[in-house]
Amino acid sequence: MRDTGWLLRLRATLALALVVLFLPAAALARCAPDAVDLRGDWGQARFAVELADTPRERSRGLMHRESLPRGAGMLFVYDRPQSVSFWMRNTLIPLDIIFLDGTGTVARVHENAVPLDETSIPGGSDIQFVLEINGGLAAQFGIAPGTELRHPAIGDDAAWPCK
Repeated sequence: MRDTGWLLRLRATLALALVVLFLPAAALARCAPDAVDLRGDWGQARFAVELADTPRERSRGLMHRESLPRGAGMLFVYDRPQSVSFWMRNTLIPLDIIFLDGTGTVARVHENAVPLDETSIPGGSDIQFVLEINGGLAAQFGIAPGTELRHPAIGDDAAWPCK
């Protein structure tokens, strides 16, 4: 029997869920500059991230990439909370763009941003962090406003501090 597209997506989603469910607690407890942890009433997840914390890195983002591993993303870090907006110029893959305030709390999620679309995607005011992950993963996990993100860049004001 051949797998149809939906069956392959279901299998991939289940495999990712199993990896997250069976990560050792110590792995989720450890803060690291190359990873973010997210938690909400849906559970917890970890993504390996590249940091974009300079103007040049933030302007390039995930442009020109043909793929992104399912458990990976990019964390954009700004010096202070501000109004931000993104676009998908030269971005070849659909992304979920997760906008967070200075405490690391999700303020807005833009799901499945369209590749190569130059329409502005406003994040809102008082945004200090933005996480980009593969399109569709935010909905699969339940990542929504109120979800908390943990990362060393957040510092003392973190809703979910590194320990």
